[in-house]
Amino acid sequence: MEPEGGRAPEGAADVGRTERELREALETLAGGVQAAPDAYRTARGEWLRRERRRRLVLAVLIAVVFTLATLIGLWVLNQAPADPGVIFSGAGQAVVLGGVAAGPG
Repeated sequence: MEPEGGRAPEGAADVGRTERELREALETLAGGVQAAPDAYRTARGEWLRRERRRRLVLAVLIAVVFTLATLIGLWVLNQAPADPGVIFSGAGQAVVLGGVAAGPG
């Protein structure tokens, strides 16, 4: 769509003016901001504290999961029947392996 008579579209002047005013307002606002002298040191200290806390929480979580898995495993193993199973009863038939009888007796 061609602009009429070589002029910019109707809303283009408003957009340009709005952008210019916004840029000026932000530059004025940014010019008035003064950083504290120890802002970097403070921010870095806070970040390091959060990082140490995060690692500590992760280490504790890993320890808890490992401990629970070990306790559950020991509990499951403790629930096994006390009587010997069929596989280890020793009352099975002789098995022939490669022509040689192997088994009880």
